[in-house]
Amino acid sequence: MTFRRQGLSHEVLSSLNLQVPAGGFISLLGPSGCGKSTLLKILGGLEEPTTGTVRIGDEDVHTAVKNGRIGLVQQKAALLPWKTALENTSFLIELSQPKTSMAEARKRSLEALELVGLSNAIDKLPHELSGGMAQRVSIARALALDPSILYMDEPFGALDAITRDQMNLLLQDLWSATGKTVVFVTHSISEAVFLSDTVHVMSANPGRITLSEDILLPRPRDGRSAGTPEFVAYEEKLREQLDQNVEAARSAA
Repeated sequence: MTFRRQGLSHEVLSSLNLQVPAGGFISLLGPSGCGKSTLLKILGGLEEPTTGTVRIGDEDVHTAVKNGRIGLVQQKAALLPWKTALENTSFLIELSQPKTSMAEARKRSLEALELVGLSNAIDKLPHELSGGMAQRVSIARALALDPSILYMDEPFGALDAITRDQMNLLLQDLWSATGKTVVFVTHSISEAVFLSDTVHVMSANPGRITLSEDILLPRPRDGRSAGTPEFVAYEEKLREQLDQNVEAARSAA
């Protein structure tokens, strides 16, 4: 697959071939501007590739979107300020799945909020939520749609380090409990190693995958995992590839 913006001669993404196993967790790792978010938009049907196709199971991406198979979590929670946590979770069901009854939308929303540990905060407005809590509402909103695949675009990038670690533990538990397929965009090496089955390292100009590394650490992973020699070895290998990508980009400039 390739992608070139209209009016530009150079490719933003080049020669990309990405397969994600059902129920798997993969990360796209790379510096700012390497095309990670653009690739996620293409995978979600928000951009059209210049060449190539995107398929979700046996469906093209647009059919998958229409059938509610894709959920999206972005860096900003983007909650409606006048709606409670429960209302923010359920309104997207009501909007995108109009045949769903309000009772069913509420039931699914309550279940999703319980999954992310917010059963006691369903009536809180966004300004009453911490950054981590707001992002958990955003994840619940996506889960309540019951998609088969979750696209997550640096969802914890704006959080402090402690909250980010807590959210990574929560996400690992959610992924294990729900069996969703996850495609996760990050520029954090340790986050990618901690969460992923496979990490795909991307370069810039054009964006392409230069390394696909299977992370064979045992699950579930916890705070102690990050200190093991195996974890550190994965970090060093990914960092080395990122450094090579940066050096190659400088040489080509």
